[in-house]
Amino acid sequence: MAKADSAPTLHIASYNIHKGLSFFNRRMVVHELKDRLAHINADVVFLQEVQGSHAERASRFEGWPSLPQHEFLAGGVWTDMAYGKNAVYDHGHHGNAILSRYAIQRWENVDISSHAFESRGLLHCELTVPELDQPLHAICLHLALHEQGRRKQLLRISEHIRDLVPDSAPLIMAGDFNDWRQRAPEYLAHELGLREVFETTQGRPARSFPAALPLFALDRIYVRGFQVASARVHHGSLWRKLSDHAALTAQLLPMPA
Repeated sequence: MAKADSAPTLHIASYNIHKGLSFFNRRMVVHELKDRLAHINADVVFLQEVQGSHAERASRFEGWPSLPQHEFLAGGVWTDMAYGKNAVYDHGHHGNAILSRYAIQRWENVDISSHAFESRGLLHCELTVPELDQPLHAICLHLALHEQGRRKQLLRISEHIRDLVPDSAPLIMAGDFNDWRQRAPEYLAHELGLREVFETTQGRPARSFPAALPLFALDRIYVRGFQVASARVHHGSLWRKLSDHAALTAQLLPMPA
């Protein structure tokens, strides 16, 4: 957490990394991803579609990391990490991950799948951030492709947060919401008091998909207990070849006591 004008600023990133493969799965790009994430230099990173293992791709692509992708991407920058395994198949598995400069006190991965053919999880970490007087609750998500499934998942997410996150605790929830119709912001604001960072700073969620020419606002960063200093979508030639989604970042300031 950097200091800016004597106020602590928390730098957050969220990114659907498409399992470390280019848009049409033609190239392995996990090494380039590692460089770009290190360049962002966020305090906490929320990642979706993280490949825990894949035997076929390990044999197909030269230089495929021997470590799970969350460990490989964290190397040398983030000291703590958590990985929530969601989709399991013959050759491996993938899910969500959180990388953190701060200690992860505890974490859990909650199954929020809306049907048997699409495995989804809620990865919930509690972080010790010295400048905060309570643990920071960080939740990483990748919601269903179908709206009916997302509605069920948002209800379960709300129940989970009301049960386990104190109203006064700082909370960040980020990921790929697949929210084509932009139904989530109003619901989460009403039910949980969460604000989306781009809606707060720019009037609407950021367009992040497809990365080469973003048309849809699928990726989000929601916060509670923070002021939003800035928010940015990472576009350009260095990014658009790395995933089908664009990366999002935000600078957050804790609410004054």
